[in-house]
Amino acid sequence: MSEVSEVHVYQPPQALVDGAAVSGMDAYRALCAEAERDYEGYWARLAREHVSWQTPFTRTLNEDNRPFFKWFEDGKLNVSYNCLDRNVEAGLGDKTAIIFEADGGAVTRVTYSDLLERVCRLANALRAKGVKKGDRVVIYMPMSIEGIVAMQACARIGATHSVVFGGFSAQSLRDRISDAGAVMLITADEQCRGGKNIPLKPIVDEAFGMGGCEACSTVIVYKRTGGTCNMVAGRDEWLHEITEGQAATCDPEWVDAEHPLFLLYTSGSTGKPKGVQHSSGGYLLHAILTMRWTFDIKPSDVFWCTADIGWVTGHTYITYGPLACGATEVVFEGVPTYPDAGRFWKMIQDHKVSVFYTAPTA
Repeated sequence: MSEVSEVHVYQPPQALVDGAAVSGMDAYRALCAEAERDYEGYWARLAREHVSWQTPFTRTLNEDNRPFFKWFEDGKLNVSYNCLDRNVEAGLGDKTAIIFEADGGAVTRVTYSDLLERVCRLANALRAKGVKKGDRVVIYMPMSIEGIVAMQACARIGATHSVVFGGFSAQSLRDRISDAGAVMLITADEQCRGGKNIPLKPIVDEAFGMGGCEACSTVIVYKRTGGTCNMVAGRDEWLHEITEGQAATCDPEWVDAEHPLFLLYTSGSTGKPKGVQHSSGGYLLHAILTMRWTFDIKPSDVFWCTADIGWVTGHTYITYGPLACGATEVVFEGVPTYPDAGRFWKMIQDHKVSVFYTAPTA
């Protein structure tokens, strides 16, 4: 059988090239040359240009304990501040941050000011429940604005979040709660997927019944559907009740650049799940630069990444990257084939999506 090979190269329109953040091969080669010439100076420049620091760093890279490199270690920042406050302070408070389309098609729009207020109310509630800097909080949530708020609220007070994909079993959830040493779990009564309501809280109850979750003394439940939900006295509380009456402002916890932002576990398909820890400063810079350079995000763009927040792609290109760049993003709940196979195309049309990223889950 003869081999057939075709190569097609499609050049982008010149106007697109000229307006790009990295405009053409000459600009790309210049970046590479700068990095090769002085890689510490290169990363220091980018970190100062793209990240807001409460305490500026003086040391870019610490290689003393290879392979445990440390970036910007004496600098202090807050990731939530970089995603929310600085956009509001820059006059983007009324700009839409999130366009959320629920499984049934209902659309909710949230501005940067609205999102900041929601994050602050939950952050204050978490602090009131005793969650402090360095504590681990497991998040077992559906795709939702509330899931993003929960992650941002943890970042705001310096708590390290560990998101567990909403499709994982009770055993998988229990293992991650136990291994992380979580002090709190944030979940929902149910999630909606493909026109069906799928319980989450009963899975949480089953996970706790297996033992090993004793350090996790509080479970916060988001009422997504209002479905049947067993609330355990002394442990479980409703999200809307703990945030009611909380202040709409919350001072961010300034943390070292190497402070753990999140702990995310591998799937466990080839062995015991391994917790991978990401620090605050270097990770945030990576998220911002890939948004600006890989997706060439512009202020007028509507960005949509179809990943789940339970995966690192969703962390970077839903919860942190787009917001740190002041973008408008689409977040959806459900599956691409419900209510019909054309859902994605209709959403792109309806929400005027200009940058679309459908990604691998892991």
